Amino acid sequence: MRWIRRAILLGMAGMLAVSASASAAEVDKLRIARQFGIGYLPLVVMKGEHLFEKHAKRLGLGPVELIWTDFAGGANMNDALLSGSLDIASGGVPPLVTLWSRSKGQVKIATALSEMPLLLNTTDPQVRSIKDFNESHKIALPAVRTSNQAVILAMAADKLGPDEAERLGRLTVSMSHPDAAIALLNGQIAAHFTSPPFQYQELRDPRVHTVLSSKDVMGRFTFTVAWSTVKFRETNPKTYEAFVAAIQEAIELINSDKEKAAKIYLQETGNKESLEFLLQQLSAPDVAFSTTPQSLKRYASYMRELGLIKTQPERWQDLAFENLHDAPGS
Repeated sequence: MRWIRRAILLGMAGMLAVSASASAAEVDKLRIARQFGIGYLPLVVMKGEHLFEKHAKRLGLGPVELIWTDFAGGANMNDALLSGSLDIASGGVPPLVTLWSRSKGQVKIATALSEMPLLLNTTDPQVRSIKDFNESHKIALPAVRTSNQAVILAMAADKLGPDEAERLGRLTVSMSHPDAAIALLNGQIAAHFTSPPFQYQELRDPRVHTVLSSKDVMGRFTFTVAWSTVKFRETNPKTYEAFVAAIQEAIELINSDKEKAAKIYLQETGNKESLEFLLQQLSAPDVAFSTTPQSLKRYASYMRELGLIKTQPERWQDLAFENLHDAPGS
């Protein structure tokens, strides 16, 4: 019996050693990219409340340093992800779909983040709809062709005629939302297809009016998601799980206490807007925060029509990791 007990103890020790080795093998730095605006509020809350650290500790991981990088658009993030200098990217659905197709399914959504309408604003009183834009106009958006705004603009233009998407596409320029908001109000560009809170900041200027809302084109849709590589998830399963759990908890906090979430956003971003202004946006009926992605299949289908991707998913779950597959997405 003694030798059996000894064998059991040795076996347990071996299992513990393997477990410890597996945890130690995971990254000690998690590099996360985010962009600008309240569409990334779950990431901001996760950072401010140290939620990733909480779940990393729960899962038995050692100290993991979070390294945050701000990007103006999805293209640069995708390059960083593929080069191995970034672990998790965040942004609109089109950049993710682009990289999913380019990598043949080796990059997928870890979690959705937000749903909210996007507005195309202009200071030109002669422009009342997108058909009024001409060659003298410049339309700023986060990334030409592959951003949420670029795809939605093309979808709206398609309704006007077969060549309108290409015509309007030639007028677009890539610019970060903060820079584009300043450029619009300074008269350097004619229009800005943007997102909260920048679109509402612009509309406080009486010269600015809205030409198009994403609601007119897409209805309900996921605005921002977070994605990573299959390799990162397989190599760092606990780190991945801690990140997903942290985002889930951040979204639960946002939905249960918008005032606290708004205060965290203002503190973490250094934004100078009033708490009331931000709460008004977070409380709007068409603004939601959820881990479940919506309208992925529709986005991908249209991007295939535009020639932006070569491979089209058969179902929305093809674009997401397994932790999302049972969610009521689309």
